[in-house]
Amino acid sequence: MNNLKFENLKHLFPDKTSVNKSGRLEINNNDISDLVNEFGSPLYIYDENTIRNVAKNYLNKFKSQYENVHVSYSSKAFSNPILSQILNEENLGIDVVSGGELEILIRSKFPMNEVNFHGNNKSNDELIKAVQNNIGLITIDSFYELDLLNDICKGLNKIQDITLRLSPSVDPKTHELTSTGILDTKFGFSIETGAAKDAIQKAIEKENLNLKGIHFHLGSPIFELSPYEQAIDYVFKFVKENYPDYKNIEIFNVGGGFAVPYSIDDPIVEIEDYASIICRKLKENIKKYSIDNVKLIIEPGRAIVARSGVAIYTIGGIKEIPNLRKYVSVDGGMADNIRPALYGSKYSLFSVNKASLPHDEIVTIAGKYCETGDKLVENVALPMPESNDLIAIPVSGAYNFSMSSNYNVSLRPAIILIKSNGDLNILRRRETYDDILKLSGI
Repeated sequence: MNNLKFENLKHLFPDKTSVNKSGRLEINNNDISDLVNEFGSPLYIYDENTIRNVAKNYLNKFKSQYENVHVSYSSKAFSNPILSQILNEENLGIDVVSGGELEILIRSKFPMNEVNFHGNNKSNDELIKAVQNNIGLITIDSFYELDLLNDICKGLNKIQDITLRLSPSVDPKTHELTSTGILDTKFGFSIETGAAKDAIQKAIEKENLNLKGIHFHLGSPIFELSPYEQAIDYVFKFVKENYPDYKNIEIFNVGGGFAVPYSIDDPIVEIEDYASIICRKLKENIKKYSIDNVKLIIEPGRAIVARSGVAIYTIGGIKEIPNLRKYVSVDGGMADNIRPALYGSKYSLFSVNKASLPHDEIVTIAGKYCETGDKLVENVALPMPESNDLIAIPVSGAYNFSMSSNYNVSLRPAIILIKSNGDLNILRRRETYDDILKLSGI
């Protein structure tokens, strides 16, 4: 889009983002240029107001449609002790998929009865840690894990609540690497092959496991609503035919996958759209099969934190290929955001220090890493890009840091939180070479 204005993509940025009197971007009265001067570049900025507002909206919008609902944040999107505290204050539970994510919650004193442990290959040590810390729920993903967890619980003299992850063979029409509910996936017990039916029978036979219900997750990001309709109908029919005492099933977990717009061209699906279709189909099936008041669990991850985060970069070298492309290189790239290289993800961006100027020059933002595919954003508009200009890429709060690396022995950037009152909190300091080399004993 030529002559792009901030109002065109304001919906992609955190709440209270604006262009100040100096013509620079600011968030909740914090000039981003000043933040870079203080904390360095690249810099990741999270906004507490946005996190809290989105969390409240998910809880309230779904509860307005169906009272017995539990919102559980998928922490793989971004895991941090301070974030855990914020979400606890907003009455959200949390999902984990590793011992590391679990450890963050343990150390931040998050209520473990509100935690669900996912993952297709949990280790013996991870499961022991979860059970010893009285985790609320473990979602089982394989027959191996059913046996392993039951043996662990028997040894610890514990009874563990579980759900079974089912694969309903519903295509969510998203990227092949993020589709998890189809037949050909590593996740869950397939309904289509009969594995799900066998898993239910084996689960109820385990003396130290308490089967509470079922879970499925179709993938992400899902911009269409029809996959949820299809999956809910299909799985409820399966439950009616195969679940013991199906009228008293306690948990029906539809997973997450709720999409957020990453670029100005992405469609916007409102929270109430997801709530309306999911809760309507749930209530239809509850009535159809005379099921009691089952607890609905949803698992938004990126949808909670994506828009709250902004990545800030500094422009370095600029290379123009006449009549073809202008490359604008920045001081970050695929080591702090691999999504464009891995998934072909599209972003929009805006100038930080030239925010009031017309964005009318089409460029490609290239990362600094030694890969041709290290491009953050292609064919976007900037105002007269020059070295040392700052750019902001919004919707960078989910998966960027959690999938980051030290590729090329690079240092992960600092992450700061702008608190609701405008004050600053360091979520993670910038790495140093000592941080990396101490693991090598140097």
